[in-house]
Amino acid sequence: MTTTTLAGTVATQANVYFDGKCVSHTVTLADGVRKSVGVILPAALTFNTGAPEIMETVAGRCSIKLKGETDWKSYGPGESYNVPGDSSFEIKVEGEPYHYICHFG
Repeated sequence: MTTTTLAGTVATQANVYFDGKCVSHTVTLADGVRKSVGVILPAALTFNTGAPEIMETVAGRCSIKLKGETDWKSYGPGESYNVPGDSSFEIKVEGEPYHYICHFG
């Protein structure tokens, strides 16, 4: 099911990953651009990517390590990081939940 607005559509059914540790909703803008808006609860997870992603931090903090890298980098509100397509990244969320917007492509 989706809800349509002048700006696009929002998938009302949540995408639930890692036994509920990550929950997001897909948003498709009127011009076809796709994003997801979600939250990751405290956990250490590994995500695989198909398309390139820009992960925008809305609230909370996380540490990430991109595939092939050895160093962890931390991000907080107002900061973002790029993840290549056809890759993966590890993410650690500690304390409060991490809220994000994922920009695809």
